[in-house]
This record gives sequence, structure tokens and C-alpha cells, in this order.
Amino acid sequence: MTEYGRGRGSEPWHPEDPLYGDGGWGGQQAHDAQSSYGGQPQHYPEQPLSQQHYGGWENGTQPGHGQDQQQYTQQYQQQYQQEYGGQYDRQYDQQYAAQAQHQNGNGGWAPGAQYPDPEDPYGQQPAAGYGSGQSDYYGTPDAYPPPEPPGRRRPEPEPDDTGWDPGPDQGEHAFFAGGDDGGDDEGGGGRGARRSGRAGKSKKGRNGIACLVVCLVLGGGVLGVGYFGYQFYQDRFGAAPDFAGDGNGEQITVTIPKGAGGSVIGQELKRKGVVKSVDAFVAALQSNPDAKSIQDGVYTLEKEMSARSAVELMLSPESRNNLIIAEGKRNADIYQLIDTRLELDKGTTAQVAKDEYKNLGLPEWAMNRKNVKDPLEGFLYPSSYAVAKGQEPGEVLKQMVRRAGEKYQALGLEQKAEGLGLDGPWQLLTVASLVQAEGRSHEDFRKMAEVIYNRQKPNPQTNGMLEFDSTYNYIKNQSKIDLTLKELRTYDNPYNTYYYKGLPPGPISNPGEDALKGALDPTDDGWYYFISLDGKTSKFTRTNAEHEELVKEFNKSRNQ
Repeated sequence: MTEYGRGRGSEPWHPEDPLYGDGGWGGQQAHDAQSSYGGQPQHYPEQPLSQQHYGGWENGTQPGHGQDQQQYTQQYQQQYQQEYGGQYDRQYDQQYAAQAQHQNGNGGWAPGAQYPDPEDPYGQQPAAGYGSGQSDYYGTPDAYPPPEPPGRRRPEPEPDDTGWDPGPDQGEHAFFAGGDDGGDDEGGGGRGARRSGRAGKSKKGRNGIACLVVCLVLGGGVLGVGYFGYQFYQDRFGAAPDFAGDGNGEQITVTIPKGAGGSVIGQELKRKGVVKSVDAFVAALQSNPDAKSIQDGVYTLEKEMSARSAVELMLSPESRNNLIIAEGKRNADIYQLIDTRLELDKGTTAQVAKDEYKNLGLPEWAMNRKNVKDPLEGFLYPSSYAVAKGQEPGEVLKQMVRRAGEKYQALGLEQKAEGLGLDGPWQLLTVASLVQAEGRSHEDFRKMAEVIYNRQKPNPQTNGMLEFDSTYNYIKNQSKIDLTLKELRTYDNPYNTYYYKGLPPGPISNPGEDALKGALDPTDDGWYYFISLDGKTSKFTRTNAEHEELVKEFNKSRNQ
């Protein structure tokens, strides 16, 4: 079987073949020709080109070399008529040979070579490619014989129906091109024409589904790339999402923790629905020169505010909803403030403080103190706290105790107490609470601290008695000025410094930072006495006589 159709198999070439003697196909024919004709390649003009494709003569024999040329010509013409049913056209054979020479180039006759003249079959012009110095391409992949004339072509062999798949170029491409798998045309010549209609429809259905799946996958990929591309652009170059306006009128309470930066605040506002994005809030915060004044605490804002409006409202006192603990406040007053803020019954927070004080974060040096009225006194540090309805009172107290512990540690109460002649940080905190309660201004605190330290020392003027009205008022839970000496010196209570020497059992208020610093760094001017004539400032003296003069002045002003 050749690659151009089914033949009877290859046969020996005849010497009259124009290519007889060519070196192709292993050189066997060239050897025969040279051995029989004196080593010269011979050309036989009457042999048609068709002999190249069908392997020689029909009977499989080759005439002898000595027969007459005319006999060969007649014999071939007869054979041609019997095989192809037509007259042999020698002129057509010559024309077709020239065409093959032009088309095949090196695969047939060499360019410019002449077809052998039938009148000169033994001419001395050899065929190109044999003995001419040119390469012989016959028998290589470059050789491609010319197609046969229309009258000589044989019909294509019938395709077998063995189920053999011709490959992706003869079937699978059909559904992309819109055609049928087996050439289902009216001629019925295709493989699919012999299959059942059901099989054809099933194949079409599968092709349609496959096409749909491919389209969906491709479409989904395009949409996905577009979406992520848009998101990438928005993240890198687009403006941050933001609401418009001053809010939708729905108020909401937002708690900002201590030390929160712009990003943390933005996250909390976004979580509460106040702003649309953290980036928009941070950008608005950075563009506002007063943004640094935003503190921790509770703010009353509105939902769906623009980032700029949210920043401006947080900078306004109107939005602040914190619980403010003033310096010098007693715990009893703070408990009531917490109850009011949390909308609890009066006394609820005080009871929690009494029952759970050991679990609220007090430092070790503040535990298990004797004769203490309130173990938490002095540890509800003056500051601004985020307190809103719904919180537990214990949570609020923990915030305050934690803030106090952090401040006391930062100021070094434990390390500096001994250098001041005190028995640990507890006494130092007690001194600071007295300074806070008796002082009238920040300028007084250092002098007031010196008075306390000097009176505790052995001295002929006070004999170790502090005699502070504030300690008596604390135990009485009051704030009176007009107190008689009889009342003060006859009330037996550890907190009454008119009755007992030295410091009271514990702090009597919650001192602020200035009072604490005054207790840590007292003056050294010899102050023992003090009095406030106007209730706003204090005057300090070193002797009792000086002090008595100031007392007379004070009483005179009151009588007037």
C-alpha cells in the first residue's frame, strides 16, 4: 500500500523508465542499468510517468534489454488501453512530466532538466541528480511525486467502520466549528452517517454541554479577573469608601479604649456603623490639626456619619459621655456616680466593692490592712472612664484600680517610701490623700506634705499629732468647716487625727498626680502649720504663735 492509494505492490523498474538508473531507493536500479548497458544510465522515452507509481508492468516482468523500442511502445499502449480504458496520449505524458518537474523541484527532475527525448533514448544527457553533482532527494521525505492525471486517478478506498478514531483533527473539532461529528450530510459518505440517530444526538448533546461549561468557566474567569482588578485599583488608587452627611439620626455610644490610635478608633467606629471605612476615618483624622486631643472614653455619635463629621464631633465636648472622676473624690461619692451612670439601684456598686475588693486588682501591698474603712479608698484613680449602661459595676471598678496601679508604679511609690521615713507605699498613698484633701491649690501640695512629715517627727509643738479636720470629716462622711475642738478631740476613731497620733489607717480620698508628686517631693522650709483664710489658698507658718495670729484673722473675717 502506498501513501496515495492501494496498488498491486512494487515491481522492478523497466529500463525504459526515465528515472531508471537513478541512485534513489538504495541504488539497486542504478546498479542494474550500469551492469547491462556499459555503465551509462539509460533513458526510455516511451515509459509513462505512471510507471513510477504503480511499480512497472502489469505482468510483473521486464522486457529484455535487446528488444526493439517500437515493440515497447506498442506493448505499453495496448496495456494502457486495457488498464485505463483510453488512448495513450504521449504528448500529455510529456506535458505532465514537465509539470511534475516544475512542482517537485529536487524531488523529481532537477530544475531546468529536459524530459528525455523519445527519439534519442540513449542520449548522453543524464538525468539531473544522477552523476550531475547535484543531491539526490528521491527516496527522502522531500520527495513528493506529482498527482496523477484525472483520467488515471483511482477512487479513494472506502473508509473502514472499525470504530478507529481518526484523531482530533477529524472529529473533535466539529463542535467548535459548529459542524457535526461524522459529516452528517446528505451524501452520507462520512463515518457519522452510518451511526444511529440516537448516538448522533447524544454526541451533539455532550458537545453542547461541554461548550456551555467552557463558556461558563471562561466567563467566570473574566468576571473574577475584572472584580479583583477593580478591588486592586480601589485599594491602591481609589478613594476610601465613606458616608455622606452628619449621620442618619440614630445615636449610638462608642467606647474608645485607653491609648487607642487612629486605626483602632476607626475600627471601633466602623464596627458600630458610625463610619464606612477605617481608611476614610484615618485620612480625616490626619487632616485635622486638633485630632491629637481625642482621648479615651465614651462618645455619643450617630450612625452613617462621614469620617470628617465623626472626627469633628469627637473633638467636641458634646460627644463626650465619659464618667469623670475628680481629684480628691472619696469612694462613697464615686460609687453613687457609677450607680447613676449604669442606672443601678443606689448602693449596688458599694456592695460590689465591699464583697469583691480582693478580686479587683489591688496590689499586694494594699491587701489585708487593719482598721481600714474601705480597702479600695485611694485606688479609684481620678481620670476619665468609659462607663455606659449595660456594663457591670465590677468591670468599672477594675478599670479604675488598674489605672491607679499603673500610675503608682510609674511614680515609684514602693521605691521612694522608705527614703521619706514611711512604712511602705501604703503610708505614702495615705500622705498623698491628706495632701489632696487639705491643700487648696497645686502650689500648696509640697508645703502641705512637709507639714505632715514634720508633725510626725518628735517635736515640742505638735507632739506627733496631725490634727487634720479632713480625717474627722472622712470618718463622719461629711465636709464641714465649723468643727469645735471638743467634738474633734473626744471622738474615738482610728481615722480621727485629733484623737490618735500619726497617720490614719489608710487613705481618705483618691489623690491626683499633683498631690502624689507633692508627697514624693516635699519642701524643706520648716513648715508646721497652715490655714486657709479664703477657702482657696493656704498660708503656712513655722510656729504656733504665728499660726494663732492667722486663726484670729480668720475668725474675725467670719464674724463680719
